[in-house]
Amino acid sequence: MTFERSPGANTFDAQAFLDSAGAARAVVAYRRAEAIFSQGDAGNSLFYIQAGGVKLAVVSAAGREAVVAVLGPGDFFGEGGLAGQSVRQATATAITPTTALVIEKAEMMRVLRAEHALSDHFIAYMLGRNIRIEEDLLDQFFSSTERGLARALLLLARYGTKDTPDRILPGVSLATLAKSIGTTPARVRTVMDKFTRLGFIAESAAGVTINTSLLSVVLHD
Repeated sequence: MTFERSPGANTFDAQAFLDSAGAARAVVAYRRAEAIFSQGDAGNSLFYIQAGGVKLAVVSAAGREAVVAVLGPGDFFGEGGLAGQSVRQATATAITPTTALVIEKAEMMRVLRAEHALSDHFIAYMLGRNIRIEEDLLDQFFSSTERGLARALLLLARYGTKDTPDRILPGVSLATLAKSIGTTPARVRTVMDKFTRLGFIAESAAGVTINTSLLSVVLHD
């Protein structure tokens, strides 16, 4: 049996998966605020949300919690075991009454090898989710001023033009940069120092060297 998707559908056909041969899967209902699994648990299964919502959170050694994702119907989670993680790296909690398809790791590995439609869908889903997580992290990590300064530096370096971009910008003053993005020279100095620490730029007597990694600050906008 293959797991075909109807034209235009973007979700995995969970019912077809349930009805297919094999018993290493089940549908489980979770109450609001119920833990689905905890950080440090064995990572021997993954989940597909049919209804409801799930929060993934990580707790540091100091007891601080960071929410790394909020997921909904059509999302997979707990897939780390497929990549060799023996224990859960986060805690999953239902944020509303939630129904999820629970799939044993060995069963998912078998089906991914056997069913190309599911394998293609799963790979596309994971790549898309990684992009969304990266964009969310960038939004949290960089302020609007930082993104504005990154754009200004890239424009001055002529990134995006047909000719070769300038790698070094000579004689760019903090005051000029500050005026271009509507902030103060002191704030520009702080952001430039941050970009230097992250390896996005390098400052020397010759000027400011722009590294292509600076594009990561603005590409997701």
